[in-house]
Amino acid sequence: MLDFGSRAAGDTRKITANIDHLFELLHEADHRARQAGNAAIGIDAIQGAIDAQRHRAGRIRAEVQEAILRGKVLIDTAGAAVGQVNGLSVFDLGDFAFAEPVRITATTRLGEGQVIDIQREVELGGAIHSKGVMILSSFLAARFSGNLPHSLAASLVFEQTYGHVDGDSASLAELCALLSSLADVPIRQGFAVTGSINQLGEVQPIGAVNEKIEGFFDICQARGLSGEHGVLIPAANVDHLMLRDDVLAAAAAGKFHVYAVRTADEAIELLTGMAAGLPQDAGVGAQLTLNGRVAARLRDLAALRREQPRPGQIKRAAPSRPKHNAH
Repeated sequence: MLDFGSRAAGDTRKITANIDHLFELLHEADHRARQAGNAAIGIDAIQGAIDAQRHRAGRIRAEVQEAILRGKVLIDTAGAAVGQVNGLSVFDLGDFAFAEPVRITATTRLGEGQVIDIQREVELGGAIHSKGVMILSSFLAARFSGNLPHSLAASLVFEQTYGHVDGDSASLAELCALLSSLADVPIRQGFAVTGSINQLGEVQPIGAVNEKIEGFFDICQARGLSGEHGVLIPAANVDHLMLRDDVLAAAAAGKFHVYAVRTADEAIELLTGMAAGLPQDAGVGAQLTLNGRVAARLRDLAALRREQPRPGQIKRAAPSRPKHNAH
């Protein structure tokens, strides 16, 4: 009951003050205990009541998971891909919330420093989500283009989403997708990512961390846990972890992992298996670190941009000088 109360509060150091919510669970557990002929409410009755509540509220969750498992919604949980990462979206149904993975993709090319948020462009993105994209764009420019033109054009999108998207909890995932695209280094698809980012590259806490972990776990478990699956969460959310018993058992067996990260560099190292390094690595060792590869790519884009004529400007050939024959 204490675990249930802490889970409802979303904090291991607190318990919910919604007494009615606790009484409802006890009433159902009492009914189960009486049916089993027990004189007192035991752990099996309480867990059975919890599972029954989740099942009754889980019809939409089951439909979403079925769409993923049947390939209608494209989510990879194995292999690796460039510019593609699994984010985690939350569905709030009032008294019940659940999360499912969502594919986030990024493309990059020569431009003038603009990161296009496709959700915002089509008016399916909220103000907080747009703020998160602007912050990660500012981080990229400040880290890699302090002394040269930020000659990047990029696009970010939540694939196969047809409703409103808000919140900044996917900004870490979006940043990692951009870095992967720029560096041309694939991201492991057995991972999902949640967390917001600030202009200094620090990972900030988010809400519904338990639901997000369990949403990705359910898909991975249905496809078969390989020991290479896991979720990256902000380190500041560790105190909020109150996971289901099956998730804890899989983690204890080494079949599923939860990684707590403090910076974007820690996250991208886990996702790619490549050392993050520093932007200064863009010289001889650029191929050895991810940040070095990103910096080298942006330098190449800046050089290409300098060679391009400005809008309305036409490059003219230099006039030929008359030749004089020597006598």
